[in-house]
This record gives sequence, C-alpha cells and structure tokens, in this order.
Amino acid sequence: MCGILGYIGKKQASPIIIEGLRRLEYRGYDSAGVAVLRDHAIHLRKKKGKIDEGLAPLIGGSPVAGQLGIGHTRWATHGPPSDENSHPHLDQSGRIAVVHNGVIENFDGIKDRLSRAGHVFKSATDTEVLAHLIGEHLKQAEVPNSEVDARHPLARAVAGALREVIGTYGIAVVCADYPEVMVGARRGSPLIVGVGQGENFLASDVTAMVAHTRQVVYLNDYDVVTITADEFGVINLGADTAKVQISQIEFNPEAAERGKFPHYMLKEIFEQPVTVRNALRGRMDHEEATARFGGLNMSVAELRAVDQVVLTACGTSWHAALVGEYLIEEFAHIPVEVEYASEFRYRNAPIEKHTLVIAITQSGETADTLAGLRESKRRGHKALAICNVVGSTIAREADGGIYLHAGPEIGVASTKAFTSQVTVLTLLALFMGRIRMLPLRRGLEIIRALERVPEQIESILAQDEHIKRIALKYASAQNLFFLGRQYNFPVALEGALKLKEISYIHAEGYPAAEMKHGPIALIDEHTPSVVIAPSDSMYEKTMSNLQEVKARKGPIIAIATEGDTRVDKLADEVIRIPSTLEPVFPLLAVIPLQLLAYHVAVARGCDVDKPRNLAKSVTVE
Repeated sequence: MCGILGYIGKKQASPIIIEGLRRLEYRGYDSAGVAVLRDHAIHLRKKKGKIDEGLAPLIGGSPVAGQLGIGHTRWATHGPPSDENSHPHLDQSGRIAVVHNGVIENFDGIKDRLSRAGHVFKSATDTEVLAHLIGEHLKQAEVPNSEVDARHPLARAVAGALREVIGTYGIAVVCADYPEVMVGARRGSPLIVGVGQGENFLASDVTAMVAHTRQVVYLNDYDVVTITADEFGVINLGADTAKVQISQIEFNPEAAERGKFPHYMLKEIFEQPVTVRNALRGRMDHEEATARFGGLNMSVAELRAVDQVVLTACGTSWHAALVGEYLIEEFAHIPVEVEYASEFRYRNAPIEKHTLVIAITQSGETADTLAGLRESKRRGHKALAICNVVGSTIAREADGGIYLHAGPEIGVASTKAFTSQVTVLTLLALFMGRIRMLPLRRGLEIIRALERVPEQIESILAQDEHIKRIALKYASAQNLFFLGRQYNFPVALEGALKLKEISYIHAEGYPAAEMKHGPIALIDEHTPSVVIAPSDSMYEKTMSNLQEVKARKGPIIAIATEGDTRVDKLADEVIRIPSTLEPVFPLLAVIPLQLLAYHVAVARGCDVDKPRNLAKSVTVE
C-alpha cells in the first residue's frame, strides 16, 4: 500500500527519495511528500496526486537541500486524499516529522487527550496524532532519568509512544534537533533497513533502494531501529533485544524496470515462460516421478500424516488456492478447504488435529494472510507459506515453505505470481500424491506436461495481436461473464478479477453450469461471455452451456484447444491454446485472459499499472 523511503548519508537526500518513491508507485497511492533536514530545521514538501504531477514540480520549483530525509506515498485510510492529509506529518513543535504505513486504531482517544493538553491538529489522519504523541514522549526522553536506558532520545521517544499505540505501523521518524539520526519501527507493516557504504536507508519495499544497495535487514514486529550514516542498531519493544541478520536482495535493479514494454503488467505477462521455468527448476524428480522441495521443514512421515489441508489467501492468491484445492484432492485424496484469509482468522472453524495450513501470498506482507497464518500457529497447526518475496514477514514466520522465484512483480494486477503459485501448487500436489497413492505413470505424465508449459505459454503470447483485436471489439462492454468448469472455474474467477481491476468493467466469474441458475437472466446481445472450453472430460457439458448463452444472443469469446473446430460454430471469437492435461490447463488458459484484460484496459485509457483505489500489498485490514 503506502510507500516509505528514508535516506541518511553524504549525498543529497531529495533526489534519492524521489527516485525511490517512483519505484514504489506500483503499490498504489493518492499523494506524496518528503521532509528533509537542513540547518536544524525540517523542510517539508507534500502534495495530493501523482509524484510527477504534484510533488516533483513542487520540489523543482523550491529545491530542498539536505543529507537526511524521509519520503512517502500515501494510500488514504484516515481522511480523504488532500495536501493536508499527505505525509510526512509534523508534531506540535514542528520539530519532528513522521511517515507511516498502517492504521492506529486507538488514535481517537490519544487525539482527544492531546487536544485537551493544547495540541492543534491540521489533518484528519491517525499519523499526525502519532507524530504529536512522539513529540510528547521526546520531552520526557530528553530529561535525565536513572530509570531510562542510554538509547538515543529520539528512539526512546518513539518506543514510548508506540507502547501506547494499538494497531499496525511501519514508520520513519526524523527530528530537527538530531540531524544525525533517523528512527524506524514496525508492527504488521513491512520495514527494511538498507545497508550502504557511508549511507543507510529505510524503506517499506526493497525496490525503493535496490539501485543503491543489495544488503538489507528485514525488521521484525516491534523492532525499533536507530540509523546513522555509518551504522544502525535495533531493539525490540518486547525484549529490548533483536535478531539482526543482513540479507542479499535476490534481483538486480534492471528486473524492476519496464524495459521495452509500455507497462509493467504487459512485461510481467510476457515474463511467464521464464517465471514458470524458475518455479519448476530443480524441483522435479523424473526417476521417482515426484517433486522435491528444500524448505518445507517437514518429514515425509509428517506429511503423510496430514489428513486435511487448509489453503488461506486473498485476491488472486485465493484463486490460485482454488486451483490447488482441485489438484491436492485429485492427486493426494486429501480433503482441502480454501479460506479467505480475512475471514479465516475470525472464524472458530473446527480444524482437525493433523491439518496442514498453507498461506499463499505474493508479497508475504498481506495483513489478512499474515493474521491467518499466526492464528493457525496459535492453534498448534503446522503452517507453510507459498511466497514470492524472500525475507518477507510471512516467509520468516511460517514453519516452512516454497519460494516462487518470480522476481519483482510491479503491476498492481498480479499475473506472473498467479501462474507461479499454480505451478508450485501442482508440484506440491504431485509430491503429496506420490507419497500416498498416485501411480508413477500418472506422476510422469504430470511432470512431462509441466515441462512443456513454458514453451506452450510462448505460443499463446505469440497470439497477442489476435487477442488485442478481440479486446478492441469488446472494450465498450459494460458487463462480462467468465465461465469455466472444474479446474477452469478458478481461472474464470481470475479472468473476471483482472478485467475488473484494470478496466473497471463489471465482470463476474461462474462455474459454467451455474449460469442457468440465475445469472443467465442478464445475458443479452450487449453482454459478452468468455468461456473456457478445452477439449477435456467436461467438453460436451461446456458446449451445452455455450448453446444456452448463444440462444439468448450473447456474444461468446471461447478459449479452446488447438484443433477444435466445433467451437467455431458457436463462438463469435476463438482463442486457441495448446493441448495439455486437464490439471495443467489453468496455467495456459489464464494467459489469454490476462492479455484480454490488459488490452481492454489500454483501449479504455485506464492506468494499467496503477488502477484506481487499489494497492499492490494490502497491509491493513
């Protein structure tokens, strides 16, 4: 969601911060701002709107010099988008500046208390209340007291204020009275220290600072970090000690650039042959017709004892989990429940003793998914993670897991992460099946089908111009249906979500047979249906569903298997994809749906990479 970048060193802070904030634009935001320290004063610039429309011209017209600064891109939670509600926020004295990701749940009570003490607030945000609270604690931290330890006064003030706070936060704090130090803290919202030579960074996402350093420290919940140009120190509010480990960023700065593509989303769609290969690499065992994983941290005996699997996720990851449900139940004959993470943590659902919980997430920071994982561990269940971001909170807190190795996904609408998640779930289902009852012959068939997927995706991508032509034909539609059966029902849901996210067209995904149980009332000549109709065991049933739509004059875009000519008699448009096994078909069927959504959105003039109201990583409930 919101983005944070702080810099302290020997260079000018503003250009570095602006450059880093631009790299965080994909997270979604409605305003941006910076605060830079110079001559023992805070110089503040912030503006509603995009960086290049508001903040950058503001700084260009009034340059801010200084070697210590913090910056922020805001996604509104408390108070509408406005200049006043933009970050950074100052305390009552105007000497402290704070940027904040997350939500302070008890800010109303703190605000009332501070207002009675004479504080005046200029915004509707919870963050300004936190800034004022830190200011109050700094007054106490600066007073010599034998009961107070020798930590930096600003760090003590931040720690004291956060002990009063209920909610989530990733914050960066600077003070005009201490121009040599920057303080950060996190709970439930990611914050990372970037370790440089004579300079250090504080960011909510490694992409903001990957151009300057590849060494990072992922902070844990309740960590408070004090940073100077040459060093940093971390304490934990719970224990006053912290585990600090320097990690290497896996990708290079070029991986986070658009290259020749007009949008990150299109680049990431076209990266999928590579990212699927990455997800498969080193994980297939032909001799045993199974899959191998290095990080599950569970023995074969423990995995064989599992008698239920719960997959918990949000958004696109939830759709991948639905595919995983079909895969695990078919291959391993283990009952699977797919739970919305936002509901799972609050439901007192009966879960069997030998249940394995798997959290699926691209970012590894989604608040609802993290809470679901923690709730599972609290109940005593093994909790694994399928995650893309090394060092993320979920990756670190899970008992074990599988990395996607898809590289940075910048576009808000997830594409390559979905196919990587489904690839990993297919391998996991294969592994779980082979330690139970899945025959060797079937295991080899699945492995061979997976090996062909990257090349088959390339053949679908080669139809981009054909798919673009179809998209232009239907770009003015107001409603679309996406229909699929069995393994392709979750793909239909994902296709509808992609179209909604980036084109703002109302779209719904349904099991194809469910259309006749109500939604078919909406079908007319102005409502296209995208039907996933491979030549599989459900082909005849799906053809009947096409007939039902056709009989009501509904336009049909069919996703069909190569060589199928029968579908031409019913569909207005056909996109053909290679033949494969039914369980593997989702990896191919989703590609044309991603391209269709992309080209429709471009035709409608939408901001594809930064769709309205959305954020890449949702770190609040």
